[in-house]
Amino acid sequence: MAVVTCANCGAKNRVDERAAAERQPVCGRFGAPLNQNAGTAYTSKPITVTDATFAREVLGATGVPVLLDCWAEWCGPCRMIAPVLDELAAESDGRYRIAKLNVDENPRTAAHFNVRSIPTMLIFKDGALVDRIVGAQPKQAIAARLR
Repeated sequence: MAVVTCANCGAKNRVDERAAAERQPVCGRFGAPLNQNAGTAYTSKPITVTDATFAREVLGATGVPVLLDCWAEWCGPCRMIAPVLDELAAESDGRYRIAKLNVDENPRTAAHFNVRSIPTMLIFKDGALVDRIVGAQPKQAIAARLR
């Protein structure tokens, strides 16, 4: 669940990312459309990204880096690193976003970025791939790369 601040009235709105992929979220107080990628959106949990939402959620995010965790359900190291990414998302305070892409369910995006082993974490800034982390890494190492 993301928290998005309305640019018109300043109200903070909770936005379900999955529902927002289907329809445009609006401010509960003002009724204006909410821009989730204006740099004011943050979430305390990693967001789920699919092939269909990748461009909007990752490439369309401006102003903050986005760490895209490429993972699979059956991957032991992926399950080991998941709590670390949950902690980083909770500590982000809008400085960065954490996103998760299941490579088994979304092969197009994984293939486009040449993800050959998992976990692979791709760091994007203003729509461009700027860094790649392959394999399970400690929290401090991942946080340092996000800075």
